[in-house]
Amino acid sequence: MRIGLLTEGGYPYATGESRLWCDRLVRGLAQHEFDIYALSRSAHQEEQGWIQLPPQVQRVRTAPLWAPDDDGSTYGRRDRRRFAGHFKELAGAICSPDDDRAGGRFAAGLYGLAELARERGGLHAALRSEIAVRALESACRAPGANGAVRAARVPDYLDFVDLLERALRPLSLDWYAEGTLGAVDLCHAAAGGSAALPGLLAKRFFGVPLLVTEYGVQLRAHYLDTSGAPRSAPVRALIAAFHAKLAAEVYANAALVTPGNTHARRWQERCGADRAKLRTIYPGMESDRFGAVGEGGGGDPRTLVWVGRIEPAKDLISLLHAFADVRQQEPQARLRLVFNQQGVGAAENPEAAAYLAHCKALAAQLFPDEASGAHAVGDNPVSFEEIGGPDVPDLAEAYGAGRVVVLSSVVEGFPISLVEAMFCGRATVSTDVGAVVEVIGGTGLVVPSRNPRALADACVALLRDPERAQRLGAAARARALELFTVEQNLAAFRGIYLELMSHCPVRREALDEDGAPQPFGNPAEAHVRGRWAGGGAGGAGGAADGATEDAPADVSSDVPGGEPGAGSGSGRSVPSPTDGSEGAPAALPVTTSVQEVRA
Repeated sequence: MRIGLLTEGGYPYATGESRLWCDRLVRGLAQHEFDIYALSRSAHQEEQGWIQLPPQVQRVRTAPLWAPDDDGSTYGRRDRRRFAGHFKELAGAICSPDDDRAGGRFAAGLYGLAELARERGGLHAALRSEIAVRALESACRAPGANGAVRAARVPDYLDFVDLLERALRPLSLDWYAEGTLGAVDLCHAAAGGSAALPGLLAKRFFGVPLLVTEYGVQLRAHYLDTSGAPRSAPVRALIAAFHAKLAAEVYANAALVTPGNTHARRWQERCGADRAKLRTIYPGMESDRFGAVGEGGGGDPRTLVWVGRIEPAKDLISLLHAFADVRQQEPQARLRLVFNQQGVGAAENPEAAAYLAHCKALAAQLFPDEASGAHAVGDNPVSFEEIGGPDVPDLAEAYGAGRVVVLSSVVEGFPISLVEAMFCGRATVSTDVGAVVEVIGGTGLVVPSRNPRALADACVALLRDPERAQRLGAAARARALELFTVEQNLAAFRGIYLELMSHCPVRREALDEDGAPQPFGNPAEAHVRGRWAGGGAGGAGGAADGATEDAPADVSSDVPGGEPGAGSGSGRSVPSPTDGSEGAPAALPVTTSVQEVRA
């Protein structure tokens, strides 16, 4: 079948979110054809280029969310009145309390703007016009509006309509035609928010079913986002209301929603997702590169290891204070902090660079260089090391340096570093945030966040009991191999694709270039009869977990084990370069028209 993969700020670009997961999905499901529809977030991301694409990628369409995208369209009097009516509905829904009536107004305004853009051109100028600002002002001051938005002033209106235009930019793209998203059998959005907007319109215009996968809920990411200039309280309230209502609309129209963990699932339910449409599918991660460390054991039993990104949410300050308590009880203990240098430079991320400098200064203050004798060179028990350096050439070496891996975060979604540590057979000490407890099960110790004393006590308990740490590590590796591999992820999506195609087939007449009926123009899955196509209401799932008699094996169930009780411009199109496999061209020249590549 033909899949339209919708991304934002990730695949097929070399940097960004979900790129690794999407690449594994596309390569692993080689029997399907993929069209990529990607939204980029920055000029830097586009400058980094794309990763090597496999031959099953037939087409790539890209558009920027970061640059002005004015197509020069202006509306006449009739179209201005039409725009004003749709925008009034949208703004009124954003400013109103959450209820069914507000949801209906939001959908009416959103799809009305989409149809206007499809017929008359882009919305760039209209969304930034005086008409939009006045409509937003009226909505904020209307009776019954949320109290937080009533204090908005003209600068707040201007700031919000700028943000809204960027978020709604997918409405203005030329992706909604019979030969683009209208030609796919299934839209698979790799995230909610703006990435899912093209899928909503494909469903409305062409009846294409929408599958939404969220390993990090977009609304939660918005709440946690502190990047950029600080915004006023009314603007923050308006943005939050818009994203909340967009999330509810996406969940209501999706045939199936696949959260990456129970933590994300709870967020989706709070945002209005129907439990019958939710099915948990854990991210698939490569386990082979950690096999040697996981099977070989080893590691310094006195060394604690932390691996991750340098940012305040990781709370390295608490970890350093906890390690000070550990050193008082275990003087020979060491702490290795391993991070990726990319994105930590002062130019790329000044906040991360400043936080790293602060952590290094605190470590030097808490742990002065120690020497064993008068003629020995002093050594600090805390080291900051970059992945790819001489001491830590890769991630496997980082986790193999010690027997206990620590996670001290105060905010976390799906803890990738914990899963990697589990693949390596390492015992873990973690804070109780995000999906940590769900991931480790009973194979590690969990303590409250922002509690250095509890974190220190748990670390000391494992440092003093190597046999216990070894048992927990073995159980953790078995759990990770059961739940978090690429194979289980691909098997789940392979079954879901077939299920959605059988429940929600796109009924279109397949014609060849001469307009004659084309044999086998529709995928065979659209004609499957019997139990597979006989789902009840909701089609893609009837039970609370979305598990049906014909669904693939449950990939979110716990595995016993471990210690009981242990806590660019619109519509830019280029052909996809292939990976140089036999029978496929190594690369194709870039053109300005849509081209299809067949392996």
